[in-house]
Formats: sequence, structure tokens, C-alpha cells
Amino acid sequence: MEDTRSVASLMDSTSSKIQQLQKAFAELESQRAVTLNLKWKELEEHFHGLERSLKRRFHELEDQEKEYETKTRKAQELLEKKKAAVEAKEKASLERLQKKRDAAMFTINSALDKYNNAPISKPSVGERWPQNPVGDSSNAFAADGITDDNPDGTVQDVQISPVMGNFEVKAYPQLLKLCGDMDSAGLHKFVSDNRKNLASLKEEIPMAFRAAANPASLVLDSLEGFYPMEAPTADGKKDANLLGMRRTCIMLMECLSILLSGLDPNSLAAVLSQNVKRRAKSIAEGWNPLLESLDMDACNGNSLEAHAFLQLLATFAIVGDFKEDELLKLIPMVSRRRQAAELCRSLGLAEKMPGVIEVLVNSGKQIDAVNLAFAFELTEQFSPVSLLKSYLTEARRSSTQGRPGNASPAVQDEFNERELTGLKTVIKCIEEHSLEEQYPAEPLHKRILQLEKAKADKKRATEPTKPQPKRPRGAQPRVTDNNNNNNNIKTGYGRVIPERYPQYVYDNRPFLSGPIMAAQPPPPPPQTYTFSPAPAHGNFYGNCYQYQAPPPAYFH
Repeated sequence: MEDTRSVASLMDSTSSKIQQLQKAFAELESQRAVTLNLKWKELEEHFHGLERSLKRRFHELEDQEKEYETKTRKAQELLEKKKAAVEAKEKASLERLQKKRDAAMFTINSALDKYNNAPISKPSVGERWPQNPVGDSSNAFAADGITDDNPDGTVQDVQISPVMGNFEVKAYPQLLKLCGDMDSAGLHKFVSDNRKNLASLKEEIPMAFRAAANPASLVLDSLEGFYPMEAPTADGKKDANLLGMRRTCIMLMECLSILLSGLDPNSLAAVLSQNVKRRAKSIAEGWNPLLESLDMDACNGNSLEAHAFLQLLATFAIVGDFKEDELLKLIPMVSRRRQAAELCRSLGLAEKMPGVIEVLVNSGKQIDAVNLAFAFELTEQFSPVSLLKSYLTEARRSSTQGRPGNASPAVQDEFNERELTGLKTVIKCIEEHSLEEQYPAEPLHKRILQLEKAKADKKRATEPTKPQPKRPRGAQPRVTDNNNNNNNIKTGYGRVIPERYPQYVYDNRPFLSGPIMAAQPPPPPPQTYTFSPAPAHGNFYGNCYQYQAPPPAYFH
């Protein structure tokens, strides 16, 4: 800026310099005999032209400098905004991390306090629930609101330990009674009848298990019938009752796991006694050979049989009795289920997940691979965007192979439907894992619209056209349902009002006479015409429809 001011001051002093030069030139001219007026005018014009050129250039440089300063200021403001956004994201991430850390520390401290403060008591022999250290009641649930004065399992406010969450649950009276009676069949029927309230049931079943003499044995009893004796390899997808029963078995095992996660080591050892584990192992050994007949591709990552087997091992802590390689082969069969990640952690397979994800990618289950990669923080090793693009590439390749030149229209429709399903699945995965910045979904939405439009156009083209009823041409007679009119004439199209189409009778009359017609020239003499119906036409309307004509009018 100082240089600019100095240049401006020098340019302002140009006029004074020119005046001084003019005076010097005048003195020189006075000392000479020859006049130099013409030469001075040329010099003056030259110097003024230089002055104007310098000023114009100077103003251009000033404008460029202002424009540069404006761009610099905007760039600095943009950098400040980006810096603030990054700092805000870092702060939010630190806050979330701190909340998770505080929650984990609270859970650990609560469990340690409960473990340190719990008195050492020997559990009863056999399959009985351990005695509650609070109070003198012999019932295990007495301290939580169910006493000997309330043997039928009436609803009571149940306080849950800090490990299981600081909230209260009101259980169904029937649910508490069924668990107290160790009625596994009734429990199955109750869950089936209240399937619409499955979310609330899953929250209250773990608390209702505390009313059972032995919740682990109750759950094992509920597994009877998972494989029917008459058809152990029956397909649960075709049998709705078997499908519902298997889902209930899995849910009951999951609820038992929730209950066990809130117990201290002494109570946990009492519930999962050696007898219970031996029984669970026997059931698992009976199920294991039946899993060999399952087809991984046919399961499509949603096998209830494999899920129930793995959940049985995780819930009853008998994973060590089976080979790890056999368990890893079952993970792709349950990869599509929402409990897959937590199930793998419960089985101690977290370190083996990179190999499992590789298997899923090679078998065309990139969506499941992305979900597990996020669950186990392996997104750097397995890029979610690359996996999703690979999934779409395979779907489009199938659609390309299904063109009319290569396959029948039915096969082509199947491939196009597969691509449409793949696009919707990828969009859902992008939204669930917040990948919009890395993988914009707008082109995918446009492709979905194209496929749906093509599908609708093809459906309209293949639909048979419905034949339209033929309608007679020309004006139609009016149809009425008035049965009281005796003058109506019946036709093939209903009852016709003859007054609507009167029979005209032409009679011979002279022209009108009177004051209005007085100025008119006299008409020619009248001629007499005799009209009779044309026999060639018959009794027909002008639109070719026959009617019953009335008697001919009297002519005079």
C-alpha cells in the first residue's frame, strides 16, 4: 500500500513538472531568434498522453489488487469455516468417545461393587436357582417383589440391577406364572399368541426367567421340537408353524443370555451348572450332523438352524467343546441376520473375522461383508465403497446377460429384478453407514427409476387389451323405465317415448295471409300434393333401426 501511495503522489506531481518544463522552454525560446511554439505543443501533447496512459494503467493495477484482496479474503473465510467444521467434528467424536468410556467404566464399577459386596453363599444342589441374599424368604424372587403371599405370579414392579439397566419393567402375569411353573410349551404358545408385542416381550422375558426354579433348564426344555422327530430335515421356510417355533427358541436363548450377563459369578455358576452344560452339549451334538446338509447359497445368510446352533453354544458357554473351523463355516450362513456380529463376539471369533469377510466377498455377499467390516472396525482393510461397487457390478453383469439376444424374456425380467433389488440394498446400506459423501446415491436412484419405468412399460405392453362393446352408430332412442305409459313402444333397446320422435304429417295449406304478407307479391296458385308412405323404406328410423309405426294419418 505504501508503494501505491508513492506512485500516486508522483503521478499527481506530473502537472507541476510539465509547468516547470514549459517555463524553462519559454526562457530558452526567448534567447533564440527562431520561435519554438509548434515544437512545444507537440511536446506538451506527448507528455499529457503519457500522463493519461500512466493513470489508466495505474487504475487497472488498483482494480486487480482489489480483486486479489477480495479472493484472498474469501479463501481465508472458507479455510476458517472448514477449520471450525473439523474442530466441531473432533469435539463431537471426543464427546461420544467419552460417553462410551464413562458408560463402560460405570458398568465395570457397578459389576465390581456387586461382586465385592455379594456374600459368598453356596447354591442349592441340582438345578435350583440360587437363594437371594436379601431377606429371609426362600423364594429367589422375593427381594424383587414376588413373595410367598403372591404365589400366582401377579404383576409386581421389578427392579433391575445396574448392570442390566436402571429402569423398571412390569411383566405379564401369565408370563411370570409360566416361568414359575417351568411350562415350556405354554411359554411357546404365549409368545406365539403375543407375537405382535414381540419387542416388549423380549424386554420382559429375561426378568420373568428369574421367577423360574431353573431358567436354563426351562430354555433347554423349550428346544424340544426344533427338529421334528418325524422329519428332522424339514424345511422351516415352508412350514409356518415350524418357522415360528424356531424363531421363538432363538429368542428365548437370547433372553437367557441377557439374564446371565447381569449375574455375579456365583449365581452364573449355579444357573449354568455342569448338568445343564452336559444337557446343552448333548442337544448341540444332536444338531451338528443335521447342519451338514444345509446349503450355504440356499440359506442366503439367513439360516435359522445355524443361528440356533451357534446361539446354543454361546448362551450355555460350551463353545470350547466344538472345533473353531466348524463354527467359522457356519458364520456365512447367518451373516445376514442382525445378531451376526454380536454372536461372533460371544463365540470368541472376533479375531477370525477378516477371514470370514474374505469368504463373504468371494461368495458374492458384499453387503454382509460391509456390515461386518463396520461392526468389527475393519473398514480400512475392506473398503465399503469398493465392496458396494463390486456388488452392483455383478448385479449389472447378470442384467446384461439377460438381454433378449441371450435369454428368454422371463429370464431377462428375473435379472432386471435382481439388479433393482441390488440397487435398493446398496442405497439402504449407504444410508445405514452414512456413506453418502464417499458414495453418492443420486445415480443409483436414477437407475432405479429407469428400471421401474421399463418394467411398467413392458407390463402395459404385454397386458391383453380388453374388447370394447360395440355400440350402434347414429343417434339412439331414449330409454326409460316408465311402465305406466301405455303409449310406449317396445324395441330391442328398451321402451321408447314416441313423443320424442313425432310422426310428421304434411297437409296442403295455402300461404299465410294478413297484414304482414300484404306487401308480398301474390303467390302462385296452390298445387295439391298427395303424400303416402314410401313402401321401399318400411318401418325404419333414419339410423336404420326398425320401429312399429302408428296407423297412417288422415289426409284431407
